[in-house]
Amino acid sequence: MRIRNACLAAVVAALALSACGGADTGAARPATGDGPEKTEITVGVVPVPSAAPLFIAMEKGFFEQEGLKVRTETIQAPQAVMPKILNGSIDTFLTSYVSLIAIQDSGVAKLKMLVESQQGAPGVNGVLVTGDSPLKKTGDLKGKKIAVNVVKALGEVTTSAHLKAAGLAPADVSFVPVPFAEQLAALRAGRVDAAWMTEPYISAAKKELSARVLVDTLTGPTEGLPLDGWAASADWTAKHPKTAAAFQRALGRAQKLAASDRTELNRVIPAYTRIPADVAAEMTLGTFSTSLDAARVQRVADLMSEFGLTKTKIDATALVAG
Repeated sequence: MRIRNACLAAVVAALALSACGGADTGAARPATGDGPEKTEITVGVVPVPSAAPLFIAMEKGFFEQEGLKVRTETIQAPQAVMPKILNGSIDTFLTSYVSLIAIQDSGVAKLKMLVESQQGAPGVNGVLVTGDSPLKKTGDLKGKKIAVNVVKALGEVTTSAHLKAAGLAPADVSFVPVPFAEQLAALRAGRVDAAWMTEPYISAAKKELSARVLVDTLTGPTEGLPLDGWAASADWTAKHPKTAAAFQRALGRAQKLAASDRTELNRVIPAYTRIPADVAAEMTLGTFSTSLDAARVQRVADLMSEFGLTKTKIDATALVAG
């Protein structure tokens, strides 16, 4: 499969950056005189596959049926646009759970998750080594350098969980920040021993370096781990509860379509990312969620606490909007 540079650049944004509640996947409820407090909202979008349900909802008129007019603003990660989120110029936004929890832990802002986008699935990301690497199992990573796109983020969290299962600690390896687009060169030159990556980089590594997956980091102890979703500030949700609920209902309908019809995803992903249609159709995706469960979110918070990525232990029920 030919992976174009533009495709790779788009996916970098995904990870430079999950009491039941949230998305209602039932029929839309038309806006009435008791409709949303704010009818025009701006949504911060990272141009990655997790954003697909938003564009499905826009195309199919689900937001309009809820009395909402949505405009999008491209972002790379919520940390970079936190001032806009706090001043209300961005109403809701796509974020990884790791980013959400890190922001909450830092005290910079109090956030609420409105709708979960994807849960992890086998093949979505993993630790890869070159085809001729002597490393054969997770335990062989002891004392080795592992490239991650960003330190103290999803790659480090999920890899650490698998190191623990193999009897190692995160301190037994060195996590080295290497942008996704530079990881193949780093592996080829031997500057790192392994690299944590996601699609379409996994496919590129297999083709160019005969790479193999040493650790599938969304299996075993991290199977089904929630990855990302749509959030807003706690102040915004308190001020606009009907708007938040309308957003949840509209996007919840789209999540249900994304979960049940891969053709919908194949159709919209190339339209708002730089991922070519043939790559989008073949790449492994996570499971699109149709509910928002605090117990799932707590798994991420607990892993971050266990591996020292947060100062406090976050209670996930405080992160989930009703």
